[in-house]
Amino acid sequence: MSPQEIIDQQPMSRMQVVAVIMCIFIFALDGFDVLAISFAAPGIATEWNVDRAALGVILAMELIGMGVGSVVLGNLADRIGRRPVSLICLSIMSLGMLLAGTAGDVTTLSAYRLFTGFGIGGMLATANAMVAEYANLRRRNLAVICLGTGFPIGAILGGSVASVLLQTQDWRSVFMFGAAITLAFIPLVWFFLPETVLFLARKRGAGALEKINKTLKRMGHTGVDKLDEVVKTASGFNKMQLFSPALRRTTLLLTAGYFCHVMTFYFIIKWIPKIVVDMGFAASTAGSVLVWANVGGLLGTILLAILSGRFSLRYLVTIAMLGSFLMVGLFGQGFETIRDLSLIAAAAGFFASTGIVGFYALNARVFPTEVRAGGTGFVIGIGRGGSALGPILAGLLFASGQGLQSVSLIISVGSLLAAGFVLMLSAQKSEQEAPVQN
Repeated sequence: MSPQEIIDQQPMSRMQVVAVIMCIFIFALDGFDVLAISFAAPGIATEWNVDRAALGVILAMELIGMGVGSVVLGNLADRIGRRPVSLICLSIMSLGMLLAGTAGDVTTLSAYRLFTGFGIGGMLATANAMVAEYANLRRRNLAVICLGTGFPIGAILGGSVASVLLQTQDWRSVFMFGAAITLAFIPLVWFFLPETVLFLARKRGAGALEKINKTLKRMGHTGVDKLDEVVKTASGFNKMQLFSPALRRTTLLLTAGYFCHVMTFYFIIKWIPKIVVDMGFAASTAGSVLVWANVGGLLGTILLAILSGRFSLRYLVTIAMLGSFLMVGLFGQGFETIRDLSLIAAAAGFFASTGIVGFYALNARVFPTEVRAGGTGFVIGIGRGGSALGPILAGLLFASGQGLQSVSLIISVGSLLAAGFVLMLSAQKSEQEAPVQN
């Protein structure tokens, strides 16, 4: 059997399960790092007297960095490996969070958040590829969907800590906490996440057979005597492969759909604390509403994992985005108590987060190994324009005098458009594992 066949066909070992869990924890870091600025936003706005239009730009800065990082570092992961790029991303993230906690003005903070986002974007693309390549064929879709639970888990746990910190300390403590936790993961990745067998089998290079057999042994699988001849040299990701006749339509639809949906998703995720504080509640209380939005996201992701083995993933994702359109629009209808705000935020998070995770699963299913990280990075990277647009557009609408009801309705349309793009995907492409080219 080839290394590809061993990973695809053999039951997953304890080591493979641990590797997938590690990637989920890494995604949890991403979840908290992305939302750290949301928890800190009310304090930043008060201390520096930042208006809503300017705050929208600050909230979007790491999202812009994520777009660039997804493309650049996702590309790099297909060239030099998933493991080294993961370590690079974690180093960037921890340094960026630390620097953000020392910022003394809006411009400096924005630059640090842009830098942090560059690492987060690369980590998202790389972790998605790693999970798909650690898992066997039977569990691959489930593993990628479970990866998506990391984001809300990180936001829930980290957000709960942030809410406690904000009761006695200022907004800078949120970034310092994030920096410490992210830094602690670097040695864990170094020791517990080897390079994926599928990447080594594609890339080859000096000592490839020895490295592959060493990793297979750690996984509890039998090694191979030799590597089959590669028909196509794995020279790394080339974005033009995504626009080949086999992938062009799918790449464009996934990118457009992701762009539209993340605009809606990041509006609700980024603006909740500031909206709630402007209603007269304390910053720590506002943070708890955002935590509930992520509790809903976690529950939605778990349900998606359960249902994905029984129903069409394409239809499940479409339903999630239609629900996101309805619930985000409903969020702006005027809820006055923390209980009601938390419930509607949880419902919006349930559908919006499920749609995001569904896109990750579709990416892993469509793109073959040699372009998986780069392809996912391209979709996420270009699509991240929507994630930056959501908070910025909301800030401009608020600054122009639009109320929460109008802003919520306008931004929620992104999820509706995304549902249409997903429905246009080829059923065969989205419901079957993409053929792996040898």
